[in-house]
Amino acid sequence: MTEEVPTTAPEAAPAEATPAPAPRTRLEDLQPKMKLTGKVKKVELFGAFIDVGVGRDGLAHISALSTQRVNQVADVVKEGDDVTVWVRKVDPKAGRLDLTLIEPMPVDWDELKPKQIYNGKVTKLEKFGAFVDIGAERPGLVHISELASYRVEEVSEIVKVGDEVRVKVLSVDSRKKQIKLSLKALEEFDTDDGGTDEEALTAMQIAMQKAQASQTGGRMRADRRVNAQKARQQQEDLLSRTLDNKRK
Repeated sequence: MTEEVPTTAPEAAPAEATPAPAPRTRLEDLQPKMKLTGKVKKVELFGAFIDVGVGRDGLAHISALSTQRVNQVADVVKEGDDVTVWVRKVDPKAGRLDLTLIEPMPVDWDELKPKQIYNGKVTKLEKFGAFVDIGAERPGLVHISELASYRVEEVSEIVKVGDEVRVKVLSVDSRKKQIKLSLKALEEFDTDDGGTDEEALTAMQIAMQKAQASQTGGRMRADRRVNAQKARQQQEDLLSRTLDNKRK
């Protein structure tokens, strides 16, 4: 009688180590205000470390977790939470990434400069002017004298709350959190086609403006020369009459 030999299953080949998932993007590709999604990896007293898929966790400081005062990080986020964050600062050389759970303003104070042009919305009217939201931390003020090139008696004659307007930055005071804007400053660039600005002027328009300025300047210089000649002639005539009187 043949003895049965028990069979055994072949040994399974050793499983290969699963490679770590490649980062979705690189630290070098990140820019301030970029919106990302991530997972909270670790919570500390001073903030939360968040994996956003760039190969290095970013830090959301406790002050960047909410617009309200936060006493404990765990009151806002916990390990394992999926969160939406924005880039505050990034330093690829140092391997540092600062994140925030607070959506940043479209326009920062250090980005605001005189002569910039923005589209905004009128949020409030006062006797002295109109406040316009251009995406900064605070609305800017268009003084009543900057609403039009002519005298404006009532602000509501020109704009109303909710109106979409195009304004030019006159000055910025980041310390006082003040932005001065103007509608009038853009009128000189308006055309019958609906308006344009300095950057949209055609080469022909620029040439015509320069020619007009040159002609105006030439006429002014000619007038000054004629007036100066008349003044010298009058002085010479006066001196001549004075000498004639003395001889007599």
